[in-house]
Amino acid sequence: MKFARAALLISAVVTMATVMPAGASMAPTWKVAQNAALPPGGTGIPQGYLPALSCPSAGDCVAVGDFSDASSTTRGLILNETRGVWRNPTMITPPANAAASPGITPYAVSCGSAASCAIVGSYQDSSNNVRSFVEEKVNGRWKSATQVSLPANALGSGQNSQLRSVDCASAGNCSAVGTYIVKAARAQRIEGLVLDEVRGKWRRAAETSLPSGANENPFVSLGQLACVSGGNCSATGSYIDANNLTHGLILNEVAGKWSRGTAVTLPANANAYPNVSLSSVACASVGNCTTIGTYESESANLEGFTVSESAGRWGRAVAMKMPAGAAANPHVFFYGFSGISCPSAGNCSTGGQYRDSSGKYQGFLIDQVNGTWRPAVELTLPSGSLMAGKNGGVVAMSCVVAGQCSAGAAYLDGSSSYQALTVSEVDGVWQTGAKVTLPSGATSVGVDGGVYGLVCPVSGQCTATGSYLSGSTNYQGFTITTN
Repeated sequence: MKFARAALLISAVVTMATVMPAGASMAPTWKVAQNAALPPGGTGIPQGYLPALSCPSAGDCVAVGDFSDASSTTRGLILNETRGVWRNPTMITPPANAAASPGITPYAVSCGSAASCAIVGSYQDSSNNVRSFVEEKVNGRWKSATQVSLPANALGSGQNSQLRSVDCASAGNCSAVGTYIVKAARAQRIEGLVLDEVRGKWRRAAETSLPSGANENPFVSLGQLACVSGGNCSATGSYIDANNLTHGLILNEVAGKWSRGTAVTLPANANAYPNVSLSSVACASVGNCTTIGTYESESANLEGFTVSESAGRWGRAVAMKMPAGAAANPHVFFYGFSGISCPSAGNCSTGGQYRDSSGKYQGFLIDQVNGTWRPAVELTLPSGSLMAGKNGGVVAMSCVVAGQCSAGAAYLDGSSSYQALTVSEVDGVWQTGAKVTLPSGATSVGVDGGVYGLVCPVSGQCTATGSYLSGSTNYQGFTITTN
């Protein structure tokens, strides 16, 4: 999961495998993973980068990432599933002003319907600027990517704009967030941007409004958002204040209008220099959202926290309690995917990574039940496993019903090889994780591979995507479904 550790805050969704009848809950089972075909000339997935998946209905999915061609040039990759069959993959067509080697990097994808999707990311133009792009699927056909129209105060030459997350509540109604560089008289500054599509038309990006006391250069980072309906979204990130302290940043869009951002109020034991980082956000309904992150305590321990919005008001953050046997400094870590799911207000589940008292990296899972966060439990690995590992732990999470969830994870097996894992919560109890059987006799997902996208509709098969090692250094993509 190296690219996630490099702070690529990318959208991906995990939900439970099926909705079981009352009294008949059981963990889902998964088929053998299948190799994901690449466009003609494709040789592999650089650094295992296949991070994002969206499935508006069972068997209708889109996954995005990168692939390398025969000349070792990195291209944008789109995998398309229609009615349960993965069709010919396609390449992201760069905007007209792209460089010959544009370095297309898609960060997120969201589909408002099977025929309507949006991909966001960045690319390099012919003048060596980094620009943001949107590529859309309209009426079932992919268009060429287009450059995002930045706010009027954007720097021209030397620009570095990144769109990190997108969520489409319905066909033609999407929101996206990211960052850009502002042209300023004394010094450049990094600001956040929000971008909305309304009834099929993308508006010009707008600069985010920060809390009072922000630094002249606030170094804004926006990585995740969740939209309940068109024009009703919440986004999370960070900024620094005039004292160079890093704060968690929350932005709300209500009825199509983005409000001034708010800083997260941390737990009482927060350090004066808390080094806050916000990861994923999920919304159960308009005005009822929850986000997760990390902060440093007074003892300089890196702890996890959650903060929830109720009826449109964000409360104080709550510190997570790690499993029994955690180190005094648990070094809590979240991968920055959609690692939290809230099927209803006050009922959420999430997970990540921590260190135990022996110094081993372990995965953890934690639930909020009727508004109260329970202590985390350690991810239970298959027999003979060593630990989750520095590049392992829980990556993504989602629940259709409280207490019935699935998560994607990674761990070190008895031979010190990284493997992909799926784990299910059944009637509120987390089960032992199950190793993903990789395609073509592959024996490891490597340090950069694993399950990154997993979507399960209310009915029908779940679909997951990820990457694995097909040789000593070459990565390939895979797809997998439940029985």
